[in-house]
Amino acid sequence: MRFEGTRDYVASEDLKIAVNAAITLERPLLVKGEPGTGKTVLAQEIAKALGAPLIEWHIKSTTKALQGLYEYDAVARLRDGQLGDARVNDIRNYIKRGKLWEAFVSDRRPVLLIDEIDKADIEFPNDLLLELDRMEFFVYETGETVKARQRPIVVITSNNEKELPDAFLRRCFFHYIRFPDPDTMRAIVEVHFPGIKQRLVAEALTLFYEIRAVPGMKKKPSTSELLDWLKLLMVEDIGPETLRERDPKKLIPPLYGALIKNEQDVHLFERVAFMARREAR
Repeated sequence: MRFEGTRDYVASEDLKIAVNAAITLERPLLVKGEPGTGKTVLAQEIAKALGAPLIEWHIKSTTKALQGLYEYDAVARLRDGQLGDARVNDIRNYIKRGKLWEAFVSDRRPVLLIDEIDKADIEFPNDLLLELDRMEFFVYETGETVKARQRPIVVITSNNEKELPDAFLRRCFFHYIRFPDPDTMRAIVEVHFPGIKQRLVAEALTLFYEIRAVPGMKKKPSTSELLDWLKLLMVEDIGPETLRERDPKKLIPPLYGALIKNEQDVHLFERVAFMARREAR
């Protein structure tokens, strides 16, 4: 099983090597990078390329590791017992399988995505160490041990909101997705908008990377935001000539709401425009 990218996902050579190394080593692939660099989509594209089922576990701040294994609904069992429901005689009726359980019993080797692991409590990664290492866990309510039929391909994403424990990191193969350079970005744009006018792309990319380079930006625009902006430019029929303007009064780009996402960065560009107007006098 080798990942060579897909028609819809532009993967760098380093990324393809990392994915295949993790598959060979049977280690979780820990992927970090700026938001919008395709970390979550990577797992979807690996599954598509390998023809494997995809199981997604999106982590929230309230997510507990045990939820990935199973959840026992004692309240529902108590209620059914009070109502005289015969289901209460089998405790398995009140156990809900988690995403790891689904991955372990899958008929085909699945791709398991654990998305944004750094959103959860700091102990969350450590609580999964044993299960990800041994590929098995014990269900206390039924006394059974659930073992993986085959080791899933595990992709774990992180936005670096929290540091991950060393013990967890030792068990992963790590890859950092660097922000795409202009040539790679041009290829990504072509995948999403086949046949787009190259003059428009050239001017849009120049402006996009200039915005990202402005010192002091709180939130730099990402790949997904660039794609949204290009879509709007085409819908509104805004041509490359408009983007090429360097009028100091128009330093904030048209439809900037697709690129600039908070008031601090808008004020930053307004100050830059003010300074540019003063220098132009």
